[in-house]
Amino acid sequence: MNKPTLAAERASRSSFYKGMRILPRAEREAMFEIYSFCRAVDDIADDQGPRDARREQLARWRSDIDALYERNPPEHLRGLAQAVHQFGLQREDFIAIIDGMEMDVVADIRAPDRATLDLYCDRVACAVGRLSVRVFGMEAEAGLALAHHLGRALQLTNILRDLDEDASLGRLYLPREALQAAGITSTSPRAVLAHPALGKVCSVLVDMAQSEFREAASIMARSPRRVVRAPRIMGEAYRSILDALIARGFEPPREPVRLSRGRLLFIVLRNLL
Repeated sequence: MNKPTLAAERASRSSFYKGMRILPRAEREAMFEIYSFCRAVDDIADDQGPRDARREQLARWRSDIDALYERNPPEHLRGLAQAVHQFGLQREDFIAIIDGMEMDVVADIRAPDRATLDLYCDRVACAVGRLSVRVFGMEAEAGLALAHHLGRALQLTNILRDLDEDASLGRLYLPREALQAAGITSTSPRAVLAHPALGKVCSVLVDMAQSEFREAASIMARSPRRVVRAPRIMGEAYRSILDALIARGFEPPREPVRLSRGRLLFIVLRNLL
């Protein structure tokens, strides 16, 4: 039996793992390598160490990606280099992900305007989607559209799910325009999360996420089922999380919402069948 790669071992500790296990081996291993890269740079962004040190770490990742595309990958990126070669993954998407993580490192994001939020979502989520749809073998135009809409849907759901966790890191991703429309003038994460009008702000992101899920579902319905099986699973899983958040509400105290293993397994099996 082949020993699991480091990338596979890292992915096995996430809900992402079950959705990717259904892929053919080459695609599965490529997705594990992409996930491992994303996890590594995300850990840098979430580390609470000195900002300058974390920016230096991200700069080293940029250099490593450059070396990979110059056909001289460092040892820890040998697996990713194989995926890049096999599936034509684009350097710009890896750099966009690093740039997105750096947005969290330069300063804690608090109540960004919509343009900044859109840029953040594109870098940390849609760019991952653009890498993924190449691995899945989607047609270029449909793949880029799916990466955009599903990536945004997943990231907006993450923002709603992780309100309290992000606030503990000094971050607040709710858009400034929605806060102002609800009469909230503070950008302090704790103050915003305790404000009685928080639900109105969150409803704006709920509507945005639901719209993105609908667009993504429409694209997947027009695509060969074989190439969208994995994104269908991720979409259904995150849509279940969004539905649970809506049912729970956003007033304190907010119980954490997580997808149960049983529910995820059901979604995987349904898409396999």
